[in-house]
Amino acid sequence: MSRATRRSLVPLIAVPLLLYAWAAPAGAAEPPGGGYQVEVTKKGLGKEAVVKKGDKEWFMLIEVTPENTVIIRQEKDKDVYLVDESETHDRAMTAGEVDAAIDAFVNGVTSQGKLKKK
Repeated sequence: MSRATRRSLVPLIAVPLLLYAWAAPAGAAEPPGGGYQVEVTKKGLGKEAVVKKGDKEWFMLIEVTPENTVIIRQEKDKDVYLVDESETHDRAMTAGEVDAAIDAFVNGVTSQGKLKKK
C-alpha cells in the first residue's frame, strides 16, 4: 500500500471512529445530580424543563414570542405547590439566553441535594 493511499484512508477510518466515540453514551456512571430525572423539551422559541426526584418536582417554562418572554417556575412536593411564580419580560430572549436560564435552573435544582448532605 502506498503512502498516499494510507493517508487517504486515515480520514475514512478516523472520522467515523471519532463520531462514534462522541455520540456513544457514557459508561455506567452515577446519574447526574444524584438521582434527579431531568427532561428538557423545546417549546417553540422557548424551552421547558422538568426535574423530578421522588415526590418532588421542579418545573420551568420559558415561552418566547417576538414581543416578550414569559417565565414560569413551579416547585411541587407531592400535590402541594411550594413555589408558583411567573414573570414577564418586555423583549424576546435569545436562544442563548433561554439555554443559559434553563441550564442555571437545572443546575440550581440538582445542586440543592448536594448542599443539604453536609
